[in-house]
Amino acid sequence: MPRTIDEGFRDFLAKLTPSDYESTAAKNHRASIEACLKANFGLNRFFRTGSFGNGTSISGYSDVDYFASIPSSRLSWNSSYALTQVRGALNRRFYSTGVYVDCPAVVCPFGSDAKESTEVVPARDIGKIGRSNYITYEIPDCSGGWRHSSPETHNAYVRVVDQKLNGRVKPLIRFIKAWKYYRSVPISSFYLELRIAKYAEGESIIIYDLDVPRVFSYLFNVKLAQMQDPMGISGYINACATEAKLNDAWSKLSTALYRSEQAIVAKDKGHLSAAFYWWNLIYNGHFPSYYK
Repeated sequence: MPRTIDEGFRDFLAKLTPSDYESTAAKNHRASIEACLKANFGLNRFFRTGSFGNGTSISGYSDVDYFASIPSSRLSWNSSYALTQVRGALNRRFYSTGVYVDCPAVVCPFGSDAKESTEVVPARDIGKIGRSNYITYEIPDCSGGWRHSSPETHNAYVRVVDQKLNGRVKPLIRFIKAWKYYRSVPISSFYLELRIAKYAEGESIIIYDLDVPRVFSYLFNVKLAQMQDPMGISGYINACATEAKLNDAWSKLSTALYRSEQAIVAKDKGHLSAAFYWWNLIYNGHFPSYYK
C-alpha cells in the first residue's frame, strides 16, 4: 500500500494497465472478424486503433477498435447504409452476439466485459493528405456522409509528445480516462487524447498529482469546446456527442477540478490521508488506499 501520493499514482497506473491476459483476450476474435469482412467485401487492410492501439487503454473498460479498409466499390456511398452492410455481414457470422451499429462503428459484443467487445469502423482509403506521412481514411460521419480520420497520424502525434516527456504523457492520459470511466463522464476518448497531448506540448515535466488537476483546469478553461485537429486531418473534434452529454460532462468536470485542488491543498499541508481521500473521491473509490 502506498505511503506517498507518488506511490499512489504508481500503484494506480499498474491497476489501470490491462494485464497480459486482458490484452490477449482483446485479440481473440480478430482473425474471424477479418475473415468475415474479407469474404464479404474484400479488405485492403485491417488494423487495430483506439486506446489498445495507442497504449492508453483502461483495464476492464476499454474495448477493442479496428479500422476495416474496404474498397470503395464494395461499400455504399451512403455511410449509414454502409454501416448497415457491415453490420449485416458480421451479424450473419456472429448471429448469437447481438451485433449492432454505434456510429461510426459496428459493435460485436462477444461478452459482458469491455475487453470482449470489438468495434469495427468501415473505412475508405484516400491516401496521404495534409502534414501526415500516414494514410488518411474516410469513415462514417453519422449523417450519411464521410469524414477524414487517420489513427496512425494521431497515434504518432501522441507518441512524439510522450517521448519528449519521458513516457509520462500516456499515463497522464490514462489517469484522465480513468476518471471518465469511473465517474461515467460522457467525453470522447479521442478528444481527451488529443487535448491532453496538446496540453503536454507546452510542459517541460509531468508530475501526476499536479498535472491531473492542471488538465482538469485546462479542460474547464476551454469549456470543453470543440478543438481543431492539431494534425489537420479530422477538422473540428467535439468533446461530447450531444448538448445534454456536454452539460453532464461539464458538471462532473467542475466537481473533479474542485476535488483535485483540495487534494493539492491537503498534500501541501502534510495531510496525506486527506489528500488520498480527495483522490479517492475523484476516482469513485478506485484510487489506492493510504498506508501510514
